[in-house]
Amino acid sequence: MADVTASDARAMSKVLFDRLKVLEEGTHEYQYVRNTLIELNIPLVRFVAARYRSRHESTEEMVQVGTIGLIKAIDRFDASFGTEFPTFAIPTISGEIKRFFRDTSWAVHVPRRLQELRIELARARDAFTNEFDREPTPGELAERLGIGIEEVTEGLTAAAGYSAASLDAPAGDNGPAESYAMRSSFVDPGYEIAENLHVLKPLLAALPQRDRDIVSMRFGEELTQAQIGERLGISQMHVSRLLSRILTRLRGELLAE
Repeated sequence: MADVTASDARAMSKVLFDRLKVLEEGTHEYQYVRNTLIELNIPLVRFVAARYRSRHESTEEMVQVGTIGLIKAIDRFDASFGTEFPTFAIPTISGEIKRFFRDTSWAVHVPRRLQELRIELARARDAFTNEFDREPTPGELAERLGIGIEEVTEGLTAAAGYSAASLDAPAGDNGPAESYAMRSSFVDPGYEIAENLHVLKPLLAALPQRDRDIVSMRFGEELTQAQIGERLGISQMHVSRLLSRILTRLRGELLAE
């Protein structure tokens, strides 16, 4: 399908997704339509892989990994949500390639125990995401693996030992990939906070005591905003505004770092 334009691929994909929706999974026709969707959207994988062409891995290797993300996106996509398939698929494809980098590249020495734990966490996260169609919280990862949340946090913090090259920066000029990636996110805020714990520690220490307590309750104890409000004697709306202000400050300081 090398001669198919991007606009034609989008139009054909819409028709095929409508067809896939009424077919019985596991039948020959279902598999044929699904395989056609994969082949039709391989250029999307190459488009995403090109963002990381400055990496040591070959483009074909990244395309193979990205195709796994494409298949996941096809299996999860629901056109009734009103989202274009490329908008939905690109973050999933990119996430699969980033996961590949994280699982195979280490920038500094990390104990083997933590390397193995990081792989177990990645597998547990993938399994959870496939089952519930969302990212797990650190608490859910701990429960699934039968370990303490402190150990999960330690494993997530070990992400500091992965390749230091920026995985989010496009390899070329700013273009459509950047706007696509910014449109959709599947990362739970608590997971993002835990992954950046090694950087956040000094920033959290500089927060006022109440702000630190709120962050601890939300992302450590995983309380809801309503539960935090009850504990502090304030409204859920007030908690929401405080969290927004705190996280905006932390993100700004992280970017400054």
